[in-house]
Amino acid sequence: MKNKYVNFISDDHLLDCIGNLHKAYLKAKNNITKKNFYSNKVDTIKLTFDAKFNDIDEESLIQSEILRQIDKSINNSIGTFHEQILGGIKGYQAGNLSGYDIKAKDDTLFADIKNKHNTMNSSAAEALFQKLARYANDYKKAKCYWVQILAKGSFCELWSGDINGKEYSHSRVYKISGDQFYALLSGQDDAMFQLYKVLPVAIKDYLKSTDKNEAIAENSALDELKVGTKKSKRSILDQITFENYNYYLGFDKL
Repeated sequence: MKNKYVNFISDDHLLDCIGNLHKAYLKAKNNITKKNFYSNKVDTIKLTFDAKFNDIDEESLIQSEILRQIDKSINNSIGTFHEQILGGIKGYQAGNLSGYDIKAKDDTLFADIKNKHNTMNSSAAEALFQKLARYANDYKKAKCYWVQILAKGSFCELWSGDINGKEYSHSRVYKISGDQFYALLSGQDDAMFQLYKVLPVAIKDYLKSTDKNEAIAENSALDELKVGTKKSKRSILDQITFENYNYYLGFDKL
């Protein structure tokens, strides 16, 4: 029976991957309580500039900051989505915290997937190269890849160069763009494009199949802040600043 969505993984697998990502979205949205919102300390000086220079009211400003935190959490889950999709291609499997993100079942390929090309500093890049080189040395027939799902070009090339002042190269360690890696594993040049084109339909189908009564407890951070401002008579920004920095000199006067 012909697949409805893409040619390189089953319809059920694609819908399962979409479902896993949907759960990550729900968890991220539900997870922003005031306590979590404050966990990394809120930069209220920057937020003051944002409000004034962008002409945004404080409530909308905080809501956008909450959405930014949600988006940061979701970005990690998008990388996992690609790992799960690619792990559904015949002959390959996802790593599931095994040290690699994707491997060939016959140990001829190992890959580490990053959603964007600029997510690593030089120390992380050095550690990744060394890890891939170890796989290449341990498995003599293996090619090992640093996959950049969203890259600045379409490429598959040996990964060599200067990292932290040291020269690195290996005859079987490569860097590769997302489109080329999808093509490599699936045997179809347009595999990633297939996925992109079909996602709106597949997501719609998935959402139709979900329980509409599933509880979606939206983030509570803003509501908690507004309760605090009613009691204290402070503005939202002053409330956040006081609760984050009342131990700073003079800030207890807010």
